[in-house]
Amino acid sequence: MESWTLNQVQGDAVADRAVSDSPLVQRQLDRLAILSPGTDTLGLDRITKLLGRLGNPERALPPVFHVAGTNGKGSTCAFLRAAIEASGRKAHVYTSPHLVRFNERIRLAGTLIDDDLLAPLLAESLDAADGIGPSFFEATTAAAFLAFSRVPADACIVEVGLGGRLDATNVIPTPAVCGIAQLGLDHQFFLGSRLDGIAAEKAGIAKSGVPLVTQHYPERIADRVGRTAAAAGATWLPRGGIWDATLYQRRLHYRDDRGKLDLPLPRLHGSHQVMNAALAVAMLRHQDALPIPDSALRAAMGWAEWPARLQQMAAGPLHALLPRDSELWLDGGHNPAAARAIADFFRGHVPAGRPFHIVFGLLDNKDAAGVLKPFRDRAITLHSVPVPGHAHHSPATLAAAARDAGLHAVPAADVEGALGWISRHADRANPPVVLILGSLYLAGEVLRKNDQAPG
Repeated sequence: MESWTLNQVQGDAVADRAVSDSPLVQRQLDRLAILSPGTDTLGLDRITKLLGRLGNPERALPPVFHVAGTNGKGSTCAFLRAAIEASGRKAHVYTSPHLVRFNERIRLAGTLIDDDLLAPLLAESLDAADGIGPSFFEATTAAAFLAFSRVPADACIVEVGLGGRLDATNVIPTPAVCGIAQLGLDHQFFLGSRLDGIAAEKAGIAKSGVPLVTQHYPERIADRVGRTAAAAGATWLPRGGIWDATLYQRRLHYRDDRGKLDLPLPRLHGSHQVMNAALAVAMLRHQDALPIPDSALRAAMGWAEWPARLQQMAAGPLHALLPRDSELWLDGGHNPAAARAIADFFRGHVPAGRPFHIVFGLLDNKDAAGVLKPFRDRAITLHSVPVPGHAHHSPATLAAAARDAGLHAVPAADVEGALGWISRHADRANPPVVLILGSLYLAGEVLRKNDQAPG
């Protein structure tokens, strides 16, 4: 099988790590840290060998909904789960990365996996890995598939970790349906710097005879997706063809060859979430393994939750550092495409004259200038912070990039320091809107410190 050898420290998606409050789980995570190689191979050889030793649990999963994309794939998974559960069924879910607890990656029949089950599953995966040297993601994917094969559920929602064609999740032989969300530049070290090449990698999840449901892409990108789907023998269903969706008069209007749906807007903030929801609807309506009634699709719009994506923070220790009636928001957007969607939301959300601050931390392999570009020359004060425990752009570097984008910039030692500065300089009669933006690792720290760990 083809593989790419990559320097593990070059990318956050591969150089993964986790800690746990459970000594049993932590013991296995420590084993994994020792076992995983210093260089990582993005390919299917090792995961295939490991799963073979474990009895090929990937062949014993309930109907699989496999989702790739640069941005929006996690939200699409959230909408899929919400619709399946609204229909009265149970779904397993595998997503990454986690924000606060590793357990967030594995949801068993609707509930986050508990430590007493997680620890022996990780141990079983690692015991079988002798001589294989799997990466963190490969070993934990194997553990998740073991769990999903043993606990009854009606569906299995699997998010691609990185790329698609050579991602560890791409060993699933025959999904019920595959989907690709928004495409953009991210993880260029792994996937290349051309969008058509990235599109081909994402479309590598296509399988013979399986519907591949995608968003609408520019012609050059669409051509690569279409050719990749055709080579795999998949049925390609792009938005704008057999199905389509639009936002009109604050409703999601969806249509396909089965008819039209008039759906409420998603509870998740941002106009981009409308198309993520539409993709999930199209995936559900173009597979035969699990019929979902229209009533469940409507309910999913209000049920879906996805933390650290335009999430308005609740009262908590961090929020308490700001003046009364301030708004505190969190988004783990870390590439230019995500930043454009976030900037569009706040352009409409923050009224003229109300102070707007961004607390910004970013890993050093991300495009800081590209993330800041959508906010260029706006009345924003940016507070640059480090990302604890990870290689990151220094606050001084981020502040310089912010000034280049025409923003006022104030470096800070940490998020608490930035929020304290904002509070000291705030007009109590005109409380600020504050967005914490950047790395998902930073988002996880913020959720933990504000006592809002995902459940």
